[in-house]
Amino acid sequence: MTSVKQIQVTFDCAEPDRVARFWSQVLGYEHVNSACVDPSGTGPRLYFQRVPEGKVVKNRLHLDVRVGTGLVGDERVAALESECARLVALGAVRVRLLRADGVNESCLVMQDIEGNEFCLD
Repeated sequence: MTSVKQIQVTFDCAEPDRVARFWSQVLGYEHVNSACVDPSGTGPRLYFQRVPEGKVVKNRLHLDVRVGTGLVGDERVAALESECARLVALGAVRVRLLRADGVNESCLVMQDIEGNEFCLD
């Protein structure tokens, strides 16, 4: 049996090219039509496809943007807040900060420009 070497994450959305541009800026990926491609070739390709219906409920799958890896406490929260400010300037919406609870480190819940949830982790 062969193993899968690459995956693509596909998002349903109203404006594929606009959402792809947003995520390319978030991740430092290259914007190629309605997709985001990791210039190093190691990360998954993100593809955005137009669908007629709008978003109705919370995502069943979301991306974690890893900006606080290895950081804890106030240092981690500061890194999350700094990246949050950058992404809000790109059109993202801050939802809430989830503080460390003894099991999980702090993360920041956000929404992209079409309301899809993601976390700064």
